[in-house]
Amino acid sequence: MTGIPAFDELERGHVVLAPDPFTRDTAATRPWLIINNDRHPFDGEQYLAMGMTTRTWYDARIPLTAADFRHRQAPKSSAIVPHAVASIAPELMTDYICRVSAGPIDRAVDRLFEYLSG
Repeated sequence: MTGIPAFDELERGHVVLAPDPFTRDTAATRPWLIINNDRHPFDGEQYLAMGMTTRTWYDARIPLTAADFRHRQAPKSSAIVPHAVASIAPELMTDYICRVSAGPIDRAVDRLFEYLSG
């Protein structure tokens, strides 16, 4: 992939900026990792996403290394936060950041499944 995808053409692994529901600042955005695939209902109209963070104190995060990026790279050391899940519409997205490879996404989705399956 050489170009930047349109927000209604995102695929699993793309990272975008969208509103941050974890702060009171209504203008704040955070990076979101798209985790759904094309079997997801309303693919292209809604995206299931996991939040990302640069904070290192959260032990359950899935840290990303330079080898985990397929297209471009996050500007700071980043990690996936498996419990921070949202359904995001394309019109809420403001910027495309990068794309993450399958390995860390699969680990994050497995961790979320562990949380939800009891």
